[in-house]
Amino acid sequence: MGRLGPTEIILILVVIILLFGAKKLPDMARSLGKSARILKSEAKAMKSDDQKSAPADPPHPGTPDQAVPRTIQAAPGDVSSSRPVTEPSDTTKR
Repeated sequence: MGRLGPTEIILILVVIILLFGAKKLPDMARSLGKSARILKSEAKAMKSDDQKSAPADPPHPGTPDQAVPRTIQAAPGDVSSSRPVTEPSDTTKR
């Protein structure tokens, strides 16, 4: 397997255009970019959430968790707005 030359790259581009059509390629590129932005923002949010929520001491057993509503934030360019989320609690007694 060698390096790709200009002829091979042009051939690959022609095959891609023939398979998907020139009209669908910008839409596919746009959706790929949007997906990459969402993935990047979610990874950044998870990283900052881990840094903020890492407790110095582990929680003591028997201490009730303080219920703080979490908010799902919309990704850049998303038309939906942020909304609070209620998480299910384990109410069953074992």
